[in-house]
Amino acid sequence: MLTGEDIYLLSGFKPLIDARAVDIVHPDLATSGGLLETKRIGDYAEEHGVAMAMHQAGTPVSFMANVHCAAATQNFLALEHHSVDLTWWESLVKMTGKQPMITKGYANVPLDAPGLGIDLNEEVIKQHLSPKANGYFLPTPEWDQKSSHDRLWS
Repeated sequence: MLTGEDIYLLSGFKPLIDARAVDIVHPDLATSGGLLETKRIGDYAEEHGVAMAMHQAGTPVSFMANVHCAAATQNFLALEHHSVDLTWWESLVKMTGKQPMITKGYANVPLDAPGLGIDLNEEVIKQHLSPKANGYFLPTPEWDQKSSHDRLWS
């Protein structure tokens, strides 16, 4: 049993792990509470004999944050990657180290670069903005209101 891509924070995973209701936790770093919280989720799961796969259907920035978290988490099993068919996806960022982002289906941990090992490629990002977007890094007042469609258990 695997679940978790819509669960927020370690406190949301604990009841499932404690009840032995899952074999694999599946947090989405972008929505589970970020890099450190996802690491906490993985560590807690590992203490209870539960593996961690990671859900990732986001940008290369999110992907590289997941790569770093996975590399630091002992019970890491697999990282989803939904953008394989988007030829331009990797070009949204520039790797700052010597290795490419992915080699033969495996993500490289950029050990020779600071931070996530990437810089934004703003020109490429601007080329791939939604046609509905009015600009680049504009104010987002729609996020000033509390609104959620999250489910309790995925």
